[in-house]
Amino acid sequence: MSKELVSALNALEQEKGIKAETLAAAIEEALAKAYAKDHADAENVEVNFDLKKGAIKVLAVKKVVDDDEKEDDNTEISLSDALDINKAYEIGDEIKFDQTPKDFGRIAIGTAKQIILQKVREAERSIVYNQYSEYIDEIITAEVEREDTRYLYMILPGGQTAAMKPNDQIAGETYRMGDRIKVLVTEVEKEVKKGPQIFVSRAAEGLVKRLFEAEVPEVQDGIVEIRSIAREAGDRSKVAVYSYNSNLDPVGTMVGQRGVRVQAVVNELSGENMDIIEWNEDPAQFIINALSPAEVVEVIFDPTNERGVTVLVPDYQLSLAIGKKGQNARLAARLTNFSIDIKPESDREAVIAEMEQRVAEQHNGPVRHEQPIVEVADDFENFDLDAED
Repeated sequence: MSKELVSALNALEQEKGIKAETLAAAIEEALAKAYAKDHADAENVEVNFDLKKGAIKVLAVKKVVDDDEKEDDNTEISLSDALDINKAYEIGDEIKFDQTPKDFGRIAIGTAKQIILQKVREAERSIVYNQYSEYIDEIITAEVEREDTRYLYMILPGGQTAAMKPNDQIAGETYRMGDRIKVLVTEVEKEVKKGPQIFVSRAAEGLVKRLFEAEVPEVQDGIVEIRSIAREAGDRSKVAVYSYNSNLDPVGTMVGQRGVRVQAVVNELSGENMDIIEWNEDPAQFIINALSPAEVVEVIFDPTNERGVTVLVPDYQLSLAIGKKGQNARLAARLTNFSIDIKPESDREAVIAEMEQRVAEQHNGPVRHEQPIVEVADDFENFDLDAED
């Protein structure tokens, strides 16, 4: 075997980061299997690849045994024969005999090429996987390439192809070949035949978060924190924010002067509406904020369900609180992680009676409430009663 192969392995180590010893070991293993396939008695054979000389040899390994105990010529050698080779051999030692076939060089070269190509592909896939795994939940600008019945494909920086599933696309958006759009890397699959598959999204809630981080320095610096996001991509999002600086209004900070910050995000998301609301550690107040722009009269916590609440609103604002096709209530529930049932203020007595009945059934009898189960919203000065959904 020529030294050109060793030079090639060393070059691959420099270019692809694949150790020459790793390639040599893989070549040895493959050649041993290839030899064994053509030689039924080759169970004790190993292949040795000398990385310094470039030589590849097939070696039969035989164990030294007592002359009277020798049974298999293929795997054993008598002590007397071993001593003829070297007086230092003892019973139990192993002796390796060169059994390299004359045409083995041709087989070795072909096998080495296959192994090298395989390892190079594996290394390249590993590099891609490791590189883009670091970009999960990060924004990347991609160029739209093509679309088929399953995915929208785009080219990422570096030339790697990414796929976007239909449910990760913004409803109503059209994508043309060559368009450059911002996407969120959501998943990198490693175990696929053609290499790592990268999935990206325009509909993920994380995209909204990253876009605001890029537009609002206070979010980047950690002064203002995005606590939760509820999104129906292409239509509307609710973003709950909190300020660690009591003198800094988190909602105003996110919106920016004349709305310039929030408008930049809206423009990137094809006109998606953005409701920025203030996060509050008091669940009742947080729910009130989340249902904005509707006015809330009372928040009644369900004593039989720790994540259930009934919200009372003025009768004339019931549709505003619920929103078109229930969107406002649905997003508020997801934002706060509460199950929210919205009722008109005129149903208050019926709501209380129903809850008391559930408590009674849970305790197998009527129960007197020593503490009120109602949170009352006394101050509505932050709400725009004339706002429309």
